[in-house]
Amino acid sequence: MIKIRALSKSFKGQKVLDELDLDIPESKITVVIGPSGTGKSVLLKHIVGLMKPDSGNITINGNDITAMDEVELNKVRKNFGVCFQDAALFDSMNVGENVGFPFVIHTDYPRERIHDEVAALLKEVGLSGIEEKMPSQLSGGMRKRVGLARALAMKPKCLFFDEPTSGLDPVISRAIDMLIRQVQNKTGSTSLVISHDIEGAFALADYMAMIYRGRIVFQGSPEDFKNTEDPLVKQFIHGYVEGPINPIE
Repeated sequence: MIKIRALSKSFKGQKVLDELDLDIPESKITVVIGPSGTGKSVLLKHIVGLMKPDSGNITINGNDITAMDEVELNKVRKNFGVCFQDAALFDSMNVGENVGFPFVIHTDYPRERIHDEVAALLKEVGLSGIEEKMPSQLSGGMRKRVGLARALAMKPKCLFFDEPTSGLDPVISRAIDMLIRQVQNKTGSTSLVISHDIEGAFALADYMAMIYRGRIVFQGSPEDFKNTEDPLVKQFIHGYVEGPINPIE
């Protein structure tokens, strides 16, 4: 569904993406791992059209989004659900208003229908009845789940997650991973997860890719990652200090 070819991006002369190639298979969960500062979140922002590359292209269902203007991109984005690292909830809106926001923007649903849609989405992520709560009243795990509920609002064909378990304890992290898997199984969406969480990546992924210095250096199934002798991959997934990855780079 998503093909990325020779994608490059630099900031102030520093190359963050370096002719990166990656295929994201349809109706599967792909997890992209890699050290901090190697371009994972920048890659995600390019895929959802928040950044334009210096060169290269991204095709989604055969359409090159890097060549689209904002109007064309907005049409494509209706098929996207995005969960940002901090959930990106509007602090001035309660939970119900946050989850209902896509309906207000993209539909002409009456208030009653939006209310019903929001209630159903919150039930799906295990948070029934919290519509009146403000984001500041929620735990980190609850905020992530509200963000997921909002991402699901328009029944997206593609779901994108930027560090969905960042800052959460191991129990809540596994619960979020299970929820992502349940949603993908139910919807058949094409999902991309950016993660540092190796245990969660192995539990969640149908397909994996590792990014290092702006390039995909290894990709395959979780079993491929566990069994490879590639020194970069082995050092990263096992957390070795010694190896080709400089921990203070």
